[in-house]
Amino acid sequence: MSTAANPSPTVRTLVLLRHGKSAYPPGVGDHERPLAPRGRRQAGLAGRWIAANLAPIDHVICSTAERTRQTLDASGLATPTALVDFTDQVYGADDEDLVALIAAADAGDRMLLVVGHAPGLPDLADELAGKGSDPAALNAMRAKYPTSGVAVLELDGDWAEIATAPTRLVDFVVARS
Repeated sequence: MSTAANPSPTVRTLVLLRHGKSAYPPGVGDHERPLAPRGRRQAGLAGRWIAANLAPIDHVICSTAERTRQTLDASGLATPTALVDFTDQVYGADDEDLVALIAAADAGDRMLLVVGHAPGLPDLADELAGKGSDPAALNAMRAKYPTSGVAVLELDGDWAEIATAPTRLVDFVVARS
């Protein structure tokens, strides 16, 4: 994959991780729903794939929902070297809301991870997957963006240009055991 090998100063990598499979305990509101045991396994597998195939994460933007926080924890990607921002703005966000959050990221961040929800993340990935996207990854992502799905996009420019700069989907992975 070009992300790990391409040190170009103009290319940024955006990783969109949908939370793991959640549980539905009685009497628990949507925002407080935890991961199911299967979701913890999925999140761990997704995190191991990201760590093995991409450069280290510089910045994480994560929904405040319990299942996204647990996904980030189980993924192992919240390292001491990564800035982690938990924000209510990801919960219930549409693709335009997410673009605004990403555009505000520090220009020095080379790799940004967003941990969030459907339909926001899948819609954003589809919206950003422009010319030059990997056809197999694009077809797989459009067929289904399940829990713990990982979309990897490359942006030719700064985060502030996310809405207009050339962006392409370079990989889509669903880590399952």
